[in-house]
Amino acid sequence: MLKKQMKNVPQEQQDQIFAMIEKNPDFFMKIAQEAQEKIKGGMAQQDAMMAVMKAHEQELKEVMGK
Repeated sequence: MLKKQMKNVPQEQQDQIFAMIEKNPDFFMKIAQEAQEKIKGGMAQQDAMMAVMKAHEQELKEVMGK
């Protein structure tokens, strides 16, 4: 499903994203679950993802190696 949503993203970036997910599946599962809860609560999908990503900004930076 994710690959389908990323069809317009350059292959190199897709590979980087999938590598991060494979190395940290629990972290990304937590992000997905939190976003899903916000969506069920009535928040738009994009807004939910932005809110969750912002809440986990420091962890994301660590996972991304920045």
